Amino acid sequence: MSKRKKKTSAGTAKRGVLEPSIHPKSAGIDIGAEELVCAVPPDLDQQAVKTFPTFTRDLHALRDWLTSLGVTTVAMESTGTYWIATYEILEAAGIEVCLVNARHVKGVPGKKTDVCDAQWLQQLHAAGLLRASFRPSREVVAVRQLVRHRSDLVRESSRHIHHMQKTLIEMNIKLHHVFSDLDGMSAMAIVEAILAGERDPESLWLLRDRRCRCSREEFEKALEADWQSAQLFILGQSHRAWQQTHEAIAACDEAIEDHLEQVSSESDDDLPPEEENRRKRRGKNDVGFDIRAEAYRQYGVDLSRVDGISNGTLLVLLSEIGNAEELRKNFRSAKAFSSWLGLCPDNRISGGKVLKTKTRPVVNRVSNALRLAAFGVGRSDSALGDYCRRMKAKLGKAEGITATAHKLSRVIYGMIHSKQPYDEAIAFQTQPSTRTRRLKKLRKIAHSLGMQLTAIQPESI
Repeated sequence: MSKRKKKTSAGTAKRGVLEPSIHPKSAGIDIGAEELVCAVPPDLDQQAVKTFPTFTRDLHALRDWLTSLGVTTVAMESTGTYWIATYEILEAAGIEVCLVNARHVKGVPGKKTDVCDAQWLQQLHAAGLLRASFRPSREVVAVRQLVRHRSDLVRESSRHIHHMQKTLIEMNIKLHHVFSDLDGMSAMAIVEAILAGERDPESLWLLRDRRCRCSREEFEKALEADWQSAQLFILGQSHRAWQQTHEAIAACDEAIEDHLEQVSSESDDDLPPEEENRRKRRGKNDVGFDIRAEAYRQYGVDLSRVDGISNGTLLVLLSEIGNAEELRKNFRSAKAFSSWLGLCPDNRISGGKVLKTKTRPVVNRVSNALRLAAFGVGRSDSALGDYCRRMKAKLGKAEGITATAHKLSRVIYGMIHSKQPYDEAIAFQTQPSTRTRRLKKLRKIAHSLGMQLTAIQPESI
């Protein structure tokens, strides 16, 4: 009788080794909070797997070990923010770092350990089966960090405004019924006067802006309150915190402007004048410099001419993507750009059957900004607004917003790639596939009515 082979458990089963045909001198790193595990091919070192702490001197030791072995590329997972220091040190040493999405390498059979994960990353990367995530240049990364910090400060400022409004309501001061914004010039001047000890309605009435539409009687009724010392103390602290946050936002704007100047420009031409009928109002949370001119310098086209693209959207594009060179280098087409944003349908087909067509659940600041732009453009009279309304009626509100954001992403990519200004006739021209689909639908309707369709001007259909 032949001897039966003993079955190995799932925890001790050996994984198949992939052939290192693409990157023979590659490494895989499993990132952790306190230590990281690095694996290299066995033919480069007898000790193919090493563990390093995450202190800076230990990361330098990891760099020196990899460079001594002649490693040219490294793959690592994007685990929280622990990978950033390792990424920057290896990148500065001239090693190509492939930052991998954890979803692309999960579900590996067998016992899961840090050593196995590092070895599996190294084998997949050596065989060329991993795709690197998008990460712009160091200059753009610095701008991105500042812009994200600024968005946190803006949210913190809004929390202080909410605390101030809550305190005013507890004292039954109805300023929010008289003024549209508590952080406006008139309301804030009155709050500062109240904190300074002013209680006379006549003096407080004179602090308002003349454009305010409220009546004097309504204003005086709004200021009839129960002046409590504890609530006034809380109001004062919230107001000081709001002022400090705004000072931090102003300093952050100066730092963003300084770092944007270090990013290479795409065009040195003067910014074309803004059309009178398309002039956009400056928002209260906009940056303190001309972001429209900066975007034109880095992209070579005026993206603000596109309906829905505000100064905030331009700031997100500059900080998350970078200049025109970064966009062309990292995204080969508008389809690839929309796929990275998670705005295009994720078609899953098996056996010739479409299983899923919904968009992928992607967390992306650019896609969120484009969705907000699409939401704002839905009421405009432009071709993009008409497209948004048609998509909402056809797909639903949320899906229509996503479809409009998808259209915006393709328009933005096309403008930057071709360096052509925005033109509605080009952006919404009828494609041959669309014309064929419309003709087929019209013939079907005509046939159902017992009629025959005759084309007089086929180019206008």
